[in-house]
Amino acid sequence: MPRDIPVGNGNILVAFDGNYRLREFHFPRVGEENHIGERPFRFGVWVNGNFSWIPDGWRITKNYLEKTLITNVELTHDTWKLRIITNDLVDFHENIYLKKLTVQNFSGEKKEVRLFMAQNFSILGNDIGDTAAFRPEINALLHYKANRYFLINTFANKKPGIDFFATGNKDSKYDTGTWKDAEDGVLSRNPIAQGSVDSVAAIHLFVEKNASDTGYYWICAGTNWSEVEHLNSVVRKTGPEAIIKRTANYWKLWVEKENLNYDLLPEATTHLYRKSLLICRTQINNCGSIIAANDSDAIHFNRDTYSYMWPRDAALVAYALDLAGYSEITRNFFNFCAGIMEKNGYFLHKYNPSGSPASSWHPWQKDDKAQLPIQEDETALVIWALWHHYRKFHDIEFIKPLYKPFIKNAADFMMNYRDADTALPLPSYDLWEERRGVLTFTAAAVFGGLTAAAHFAESFGETELAEEYRRGARQMREAMDTYLYLDQEKRFCRMINFKEDGSIEIDRTLDASLYGIFAFGAYDPHDEKVKNTMRQVYETLWCRTHVGGLARYENDAYYRASENTAGNPWFITTLWLAQYYIAIACQKDDLKKALEIMQWVEKHALPSGVLAEQIHPDTNNLLSVSPLTWSHATYIAVVHEYLNKLLETEKCAACGQPKYQMSRE
Repeated sequence: MPRDIPVGNGNILVAFDGNYRLREFHFPRVGEENHIGERPFRFGVWVNGNFSWIPDGWRITKNYLEKTLITNVELTHDTWKLRIITNDLVDFHENIYLKKLTVQNFSGEKKEVRLFMAQNFSILGNDIGDTAAFRPEINALLHYKANRYFLINTFANKKPGIDFFATGNKDSKYDTGTWKDAEDGVLSRNPIAQGSVDSVAAIHLFVEKNASDTGYYWICAGTNWSEVEHLNSVVRKTGPEAIIKRTANYWKLWVEKENLNYDLLPEATTHLYRKSLLICRTQINNCGSIIAANDSDAIHFNRDTYSYMWPRDAALVAYALDLAGYSEITRNFFNFCAGIMEKNGYFLHKYNPSGSPASSWHPWQKDDKAQLPIQEDETALVIWALWHHYRKFHDIEFIKPLYKPFIKNAADFMMNYRDADTALPLPSYDLWEERRGVLTFTAAAVFGGLTAAAHFAESFGETELAEEYRRGARQMREAMDTYLYLDQEKRFCRMINFKEDGSIEIDRTLDASLYGIFAFGAYDPHDEKVKNTMRQVYETLWCRTHVGGLARYENDAYYRASENTAGNPWFITTLWLAQYYIAIACQKDDLKKALEIMQWVEKHALPSGVLAEQIHPDTNNLLSVSPLTWSHATYIAVVHEYLNKLLETEKCAACGQPKYQMSRE
């Protein structure tokens, strides 16, 4: 189920499923420790003797407060004539998750309303040896294990502290869970439980007819008791409303930092652009790692998640954020990459949020022969993205310590990891992580990486080294012409493999990743080879259903939903097509196709703005994980590339200057 309306601050990530059940609570790094197991936190409501758990009987709308990472959720129960408006946030600075609950009684009679928040922690990813306890000295609940502490508290009826609570055991043949204790509207006040435990806290409100009342609930996350006790005191002293106000103000400042000229964009594009920036931020650690996605339902697919950093995905996210002006985030990312690069100048498959190597299915040996289990495009694209960063910000003091140990090291690896006879990259795994060979996308990415390294070398005065890298890039492109272009089909192939008998095995599958031939500079987008390739990509992979969108490649089996299309449409692949239309545009009217694709994305996003990895080609339902950071980042990149091309093509006939300004005065 999609993870909707995520909120966070780079240390904490909180996310809900489509039924507004809390399913992700990551701390102290986004992606590395989800302290909720396979069963969600629950939110229940008791009204004048009747009880239900959300979503049963409730109409739910989910969105954000404008320009913020504060949710705006409406829960309406028509039979009870009750509406609850909730605002969830993580404080922009402190590790505090806060929920505001405004109960609106639109009936003609006074109602007693009891709100039940059921905590279902599985600390450190398991429910063994947890403790849940009531701490009477501050009237709060505490869940803890090892060095992970979570303090739960409330504020209602003009006073802080939990008056109604229960702790207990869960998930055994004797104990279903303490949440069941809430269903009669009365909690047992059991003060402590250990092992596999849960807890419930309640807020009791008396709401007059046609009136409203408000309560607050928060969780402080820390590594010891004194830390969470201090955070609790911060909420009490500052006040929940002040926490909400300061967090809203911070995100409004953050998302508008570049003062983009939104008059150049349709209103829906502006809204999704802002939301994409904010949603991307929830998936990025303050230590620099950019996480692909945090949707624990993926565990059911292969007993693993997307809560990792793939250097390729993250490099393309960094490219988009640099276009948007968020250099502070991307500098953290590039420094993080410099710290995890292997000593020989390459990146492994993927990494945990803290930087340690993550789970992998790329073997170090195949057919009794050793092999390097990498996707070489990941190494190349980090260097490519770093050059774009430097070209935009010219932060030489930042680049200087990275030049020799990081940039040159990676470039030397790319130069050496080539076939001596063809100058093509040696075999590696593809960007979809499914096949190994000499890939057109990888060759194009390495061209981009070597070209970027040449620019860096020239900037640092190493002209001979710069020419060496440029020569390597030229040889790469010549080899792409010779070995990867299919003369008969008039397009590039996906991949080749050189056989021991000297023959060449060609994978002719049309793959959306062939957009890489122009995206990283290997070929001019107007080159006939590019035009023919991209035309065939569109003709073959566009989903001819009412949903539309571009599939990854022919006969894509991953989450395959229909046999009538090449595969499910992905947001990133569809947006790659928009990037191509922008790249070949010569005048404003040429940008219409790109704008139509941007509008397609806006149409298929959740109301909150969340973009998944892929969607069902017939039903439009979201498939796989959501939000996917890469999807949002590609949309951000397309918006900026669209604006840049608009400025380039629309110039004053008299003075030759752009008719528009990128930023507002």
